[in-house]
Amino acid sequence: MVRKRYQEAKTGFQLLKSIDADKYLKKIGLGKEDHYFWKQVGKALLCTYTLFGVAWLYNETSPLGWWTLKPRPKEERELAHLYERREFPYPGDAEAMEEFVAKGGMIGTTIGPKGIIETDKDSVNYQKEMQNKKFEQEAMKLWVRMRNEVISELQGKGYDVE
Repeated sequence: MVRKRYQEAKTGFQLLKSIDADKYLKKIGLGKEDHYFWKQVGKALLCTYTLFGVAWLYNETSPLGWWTLKPRPKEERELAHLYERREFPYPGDAEAMEEFVAKGGMIGTTIGPKGIIETDKDSVNYQKEMQNKKFEQEAMKLWVRMRNEVISELQGKGYDVE
């Protein structure tokens, strides 16, 4: 007579030992042979985020004064002494907040000219304004040069031109 043998139900620790996690991890690319790859990816991410963090920190607290990672136009650099960095008070400090608002602290940008609060100017408009100003200067130089050339040619031919 053949006896049927029943499989014992595995529970708790026995069940946990019977599951082959490596088989499932291997299918999704996290097996033991992939550890070196993920270690390299982790190192790369760590280095990248470290570099970004250092660049961000250096940009915020630059020891070189006005030099940051953002390029500034020549005119803005010449006027840098007119600018200051505004310190914002801690929001819980009511007295400091009142003083800050009384000075006009909430209006404008975080970096503004001393004593003057300009709300309508942003960096894009400023750059366009500077480009237009440079264009006008170059056009005026070209006009004066051409005018002088024409005058010198006419004087060379004997005409009396002022």
